[in-house]
Amino acid sequence: MLPNTLPARSAKRLRLQVLRGRVGLGLVAGLSVLAGMTDAIGLLALGDFVSFMSGNTTRLAVAISEADLALVLRLSGAVLGFVIGNALGVLLARGFRRRAWPLLLVVAALLVFASLWPLAVTFPALLATTLAMGMINAVVEQVNGLPIGLTYVTGALSRFGRGLGRWLLGERRNGWRVQLVPWAGMLLGAALGAWLQQHLGLRALAGSCALACVLAMVSRFIPRSWQRGYMPR
Repeated sequence: MLPNTLPARSAKRLRLQVLRGRVGLGLVAGLSVLAGMTDAIGLLALGDFVSFMSGNTTRLAVAISEADLALVLRLSGAVLGFVIGNALGVLLARGFRRRAWPLLLVVAALLVFASLWPLAVTFPALLATTLAMGMINAVVEQVNGLPIGLTYVTGALSRFGRGLGRWLLGERRNGWRVQLVPWAGMLLGAALGAWLQQHLGLRALAGSCALACVLAMVSRFIPRSWQRGYMPR
């Protein structure tokens, strides 16, 4: 019976791997919507990006060249907050034993704090939001060995473009098409965030908080072994 059971086990492992990949990409899509929504709200309500640090880095360089000290300090704080958020995300993920839902609830708490902050002084709201956007990168780092970026899409588009180039050359590698998932999620989320901000202003971040809570609840149904595979090691 051994020759018959081995192919059956291999087929089962393959099915589980495919399912794990689909669930992971679904989570990536939801997190990318969250990132895009929050970034659009932050840009429109606060005047700065909260997840797109490439844009903030370019603006920081321009502010330095123009000797705009106030803007230099503000953008430096935003970039530093994002970096610290990434570090905290890894620390908290380890502390929560690589479970996504507690980390997402911390993200939700930071977002609701930012949504309630008065607009007279916006830097604390900006810092809380950049911390949150840095932290969600620790929820999913890879899916079935494929690197995934949640709060930025330049890398995803670059990997997609290189994969397309190899496909045109006749190479049939797998995985490059899935890089469009975070890009599409961020695009959809940004459109939704812009619409919410037009109606609610900074309070639209409460919508980001609600989505983070929904994703936390959904993640509780994802097997722990799969979550450990998605999160940083």
